[in-house]
Amino acid sequence: METFKSDSGYKALLASLMLSALGFGLYKGVIDNYLAEIVTMNQLDRGLAEFFRELPGFLLVLVLAVFYRSSAERIYKAGMVIMVLGMFAQAYVMPQKLLVMAVIFIYSMGEHMQIGMRSTLSLEYSNAGHGGRALGWQNSVYQIGNLLGFIIVAAVLAYLGTAVDAGLYKNIFLAAAVCLLLAMLVAFRLHGKSTADKNKSRFYFRRKFRKYYLLEIFYGARKQVFFTFGPYVLILFYGADAKLISILFAVSAISCFLISPLVGKIIDKVGYKAVMIADTLLLVIVCFFYGFAHHIFDMHTAMIVCCVNYVMDSVISLASMASNVYVQDISDSQEEMRATISTGISVNHLITIFIALLGGWIWKALGVETLFIVSAVLGLCNSAYAATIKPRSAE
Repeated sequence: METFKSDSGYKALLASLMLSALGFGLYKGVIDNYLAEIVTMNQLDRGLAEFFRELPGFLLVLVLAVFYRSSAERIYKAGMVIMVLGMFAQAYVMPQKLLVMAVIFIYSMGEHMQIGMRSTLSLEYSNAGHGGRALGWQNSVYQIGNLLGFIIVAAVLAYLGTAVDAGLYKNIFLAAAVCLLLAMLVAFRLHGKSTADKNKSRFYFRRKFRKYYLLEIFYGARKQVFFTFGPYVLILFYGADAKLISILFAVSAISCFLISPLVGKIIDKVGYKAVMIADTLLLVIVCFFYGFAHHIFDMHTAMIVCCVNYVMDSVISLASMASNVYVQDISDSQEEMRATISTGISVNHLITIFIALLGGWIWKALGVETLFIVSAVLGLCNSAYAATIKPRSAE
């Protein structure tokens, strides 16, 4: 393959990514239903669980500082070990809220340690001038693994019908843990000494990027509402089972896979500013139907409308690529661009951990309608602020 260096560990990296993505697909396909049906988490509990899931993303700067002398391969493998431990713990831990939240935190810490290293290793193993293709391969392999996991879960649950209990969830978590264990064993074949991106171990703030940072706050807040509470609304409010949720995730993954290149072309053609504005204006429509569909339609039709809107939100979220193009446009170097985007991710996580808590309280105290009104308002704020951006070409 001309994209990667023949003497690099790219085959082991891609195989490890495929297996870990398959494990995550199995896990993600049932975790929301498991939390609702077995752990009996309500809206507020779900927000608290999401707080612990997102917390490692914010703490990542501190964690990578501890590993500052380690190679990217070593950090990747350390993340894999933590993910394996977290997933096996998920299968065997008692379904008590605090214990489950602790396990979610452990798994998420390993996952977040890996995220940045995937891109670092893909770029290190690529041939000169093929970095973009290498990242494309990495993303495609991971998306395919996730999709396979969702499809397997949906197929198993469809075969078993309504025979879904704590034992079945445990077996799915065990299957996910085995996939991660195999991914870890494959990852141990990575013996290079790639340099981890030092920009990921520190915050990088410059005045000219202040609008980008604020846009990341708005985006992180509004996205967290859908990521955390979108599936939970379908489960608690409409009674969606794990099979339906897995199918929904699979449809979303396929839609994003097919539409992502088109969104990229639109960003290049009409500009990142127009896309950032249109993105959140469309979100207002999605939020309205997600929060008020049950007032307009019967419950069955309303659930279908919400499923369609969940997929639409996933597609709309692809427009977040526009903010990265904006950073590229105003950056003076590739290093500055990478450091700024890394800081933006940390800023994004900072707001999401609080939105997870606040969103659960809003839903429980004020209703699901208010929760998605808040999301729509955040979207409008995002559009209004994006309208103030002046592309460098226009200056």
